[in-house]
Amino acid sequence: MIAKISELVPLGPLHNPAHLKGIEVGLELLSDVPHVAVFDTAFFQDLPEEAARYALKRDVADQYSIRRYGAHGTSHQFVSGEVSRMLGRDDLKQIVLHLGNGASASAVVAGHAVDTSMGLTPLEGLVMGGRTGDIDPAAVFHLARVAGMSADEIDYLFNRESGMKGLAGDNDMREVWKRIDAGEQNARDAMDIYLHRLVKYVGAYTAVMGGLDALTFTAGIGENDSRLRSELIERLGFMGVQLDADKNAVRSGDGRIISTPDSAIAVLVYPTNEELAIARQAMTLV
Repeated sequence: MIAKISELVPLGPLHNPAHLKGIEVGLELLSDVPHVAVFDTAFFQDLPEEAARYALKRDVADQYSIRRYGAHGTSHQFVSGEVSRMLGRDDLKQIVLHLGNGASASAVVAGHAVDTSMGLTPLEGLVMGGRTGDIDPAAVFHLARVAGMSADEIDYLFNRESGMKGLAGDNDMREVWKRIDAGEQNARDAMDIYLHRLVKYVGAYTAVMGGLDALTFTAGIGENDSRLRSELIERLGFMGVQLDADKNAVRSGDGRIISTPDSAIAVLVYPTNEELAIARQAMTLV
């Protein structure tokens, strides 16, 4: 008998039932082929209660499965594990910045996630291509009452028309930098808001972990935008972190350290490989 996917792993309220039904049909059609389901939230299923639970009335939160689920977990697990191997330490206090059109941060201690920026949905946390990231929840009530917007309209606004797109007019960071260089103040403000949010999360996660050994950039923006990395590290200079400008400027598909030897914190760029991470996890079960 084939178990339902929902019985195999805590999913949360936002996994599309139609997608899960499709998976179950696939299992039935290929019943003689081993199947492994790898969920993007799995790395964060064991977050400490203090990080996973919102300060929402407990019985409501429990009844409706409202907690921090996170996302990009496959990437955060892969990158943090590779950085540990690269630096030859399994006790690292790490922050991984997965920066793409969707963006998230994680705090990882000795291989275990202790916090992450995305929450019940991928909307929470960092400024993203089209998503607001952190925003006062009462903004929803305000827009409903004052602007007469429906739940669906607010959902679309927060997830599709906000973030860098809403602030700078473009969700492609290369175009945002061009606008900055052309003197567009809205673009410069958008970048400063983006960086400000990153600084807040790096500072908060360093405090949560009681220190920081390694800060790693990954995903499309994290791996390729040397200018953004430089501006962020400059803002973190008070922590004793120092960037090697020449190493930071290198474009490479290899994991590499871009901080100076005397930097108080190792700064790295490590390309994520979620397909490899999924394959590795599947191989442990097949």
